[in-house]
Amino acid sequence: MSTDTDAARVADLAHTVVAEHDPKQVPLTEFLGACYDAGLSWVNFPEGLGGLGVSRGLQAVADKILQGAGGPVPLGLNPMGYGMAAPTLREHAQTEELKKFFLRPLATTDDIWCQLFSEPGAGSDVAGLATSAVRDGDEWVINGQKVWTSLAHRARWGLLLARTDPDAPKHKGLSYFVLDMHDPGVECRPLRQMTGQAEFNEVYITDARVPDEHRLGAVGNGWAVAMTTLMNERSALGASGSRRGAGTIEEAVQLWASRPDLHTPVLRDRLAQLWLRAEAQRLTSERSRVSAGAGGPGPEGSIGKMVGAELNQKIYEFCMDLLGPEGILYHSYALHGANEDGDWRGPIQQRYLRSRANTIEGGTSEVMRNILGERVLGLPGDLRADSGPWKDVPRG
Repeated sequence: MSTDTDAARVADLAHTVVAEHDPKQVPLTEFLGACYDAGLSWVNFPEGLGGLGVSRGLQAVADKILQGAGGPVPLGLNPMGYGMAAPTLREHAQTEELKKFFLRPLATTDDIWCQLFSEPGAGSDVAGLATSAVRDGDEWVINGQKVWTSLAHRARWGLLLARTDPDAPKHKGLSYFVLDMHDPGVECRPLRQMTGQAEFNEVYITDARVPDEHRLGAVGNGWAVAMTTLMNERSALGASGSRRGAGTIEEAVQLWASRPDLHTPVLRDRLAQLWLRAEAQRLTSERSRVSAGAGGPGPEGSIGKMVGAELNQKIYEFCMDLLGPEGILYHSYALHGANEDGDWRGPIQQRYLRSRANTIEGGTSEVMRNILGERVLGLPGDLRADSGPWKDVPRG
């Protein structure tokens, strides 16, 4: 089947979904469920799992029609679900039945997902984690602490990376699980940010139990499964809108247009340079999306994540400089959450403060540069002093 035929099929299905389930008239879950059943949630997934088995690049065809008719951006409603859990489940869940069990309620956003990787003692070194998983018959008993877990307080399921063999090297002794966030052994404590939001959490896990069927990948092969999650996370974080001038740069252009009283030649030149950088990032993301075909993203996705994170910060810095003294005015530090569209963004000052996390979340820019240097450019890796058994590696 040719790409043109695939594109026409995707477009026809999207038009049918919109005609039969008008997103402006029906409940959100009904519309998203119809998208899943039509294979438009992730067009590169197999049929019956929310996809059509076509090129990943054709997702933009579906999204343009669905969102153009008033449909939501699903990634904003269930970011860890759509961007990370779905591709990991598709590739590593043990049975087709389990994939279907998890994927449809994920796609409809009935089930929100979170990612349980980062720990207080591991920092950017994910493989240094200490949370343990001990086999007990057909179950695993989990104990440990996670931190910076976005949306854990709302999540139904969590992507959990835990240590099952402390005698193995740190990358070899890990296994990957789906954790029930409603288990009585799971406690979430929100972390209030300087923006006034509390989207991040500490998660304490005490004797929580996970059935072995909820293990993703083989025992001890958790790092390979985690790479599926992380590559997709970075691809999602680094993705630009398919429309020219969309995304964060659109906010800067709109602010500029609304405040002609603040224009200066220097600021105009800065905005033009930022727009050019945003367009270069968009085209790079589009090329990466098309080249990925029906498969998943590779280490090249770190380009978009790193560039996009640093560009977001530069764009919001420009917005604050444009506002001048007005930029120091913050409307409220009261706790608040996402609006009905899943959008956490508040006023431009809040977005500026939130952007400081962009170069940390999803992998720091330093980690991204190491990945690009070693896995894309083929440069020598850093010297490592932690290649022995994990239990013997000094930890802070």
